[in-house]
Amino acid sequence: MASISVVLTGCQGLLPRTSSEVRDSWADFGQAHDAIERIVPYDTERAELAAKGLEPGKNPAITLLSFADVSQRFALGSALTPESLDRGLSDCFAAGKRCTGYSVSVHQVKRRRVGNFWLDAFNFVRITDSTGWTFNALVLFVDDQVVYTLMGGQPRISERDQVRNPLGPLQSWGDVLAKRSLN
Repeated sequence: MASISVVLTGCQGLLPRTSSEVRDSWADFGQAHDAIERIVPYDTERAELAAKGLEPGKNPAITLLSFADVSQRFALGSALTPESLDRGLSDCFAAGKRCTGYSVSVHQVKRRRVGNFWLDAFNFVRITDSTGWTFNALVLFVDDQVVYTLMGGQPRISERDQVRNPLGPLQSWGDVLAKRSLN
């Protein structure tokens, strides 16, 4: 009886685990937030950011944005007047093609299946816990000077997904049979 108990409790280690992350120098949300917060519009230059590793060619979390990309992120034709925009945004839009940007998107999410191994293996109940964080930022330049920064994200992710299939492995047979009847 004791050996059955050991075998059954050890089965949870057989459940799948996955993770998704963009590898960069920031270990958590706070580090990413602090790095962007240290950027001072109208004072920080593109070369300073490159020296700190904030450069699209070296940091996989950064996407280089053209003026067209930047303007798509904001409602230029909306009811907003130039006076109601932040100074950096107004200067960026007035500069046209000289306005470029960096889109920073960092995430670290781990997914771990938990629960009863046998219910999971036979597709009766699948429980997945997701933990981690996401961070995104926008840095706009006119020529090589930073004129605007914006940050957001989710400092803490803690989610649980639970899927119940009362028929277990038979649950998806209807889909399989429907596909075969169409062929």
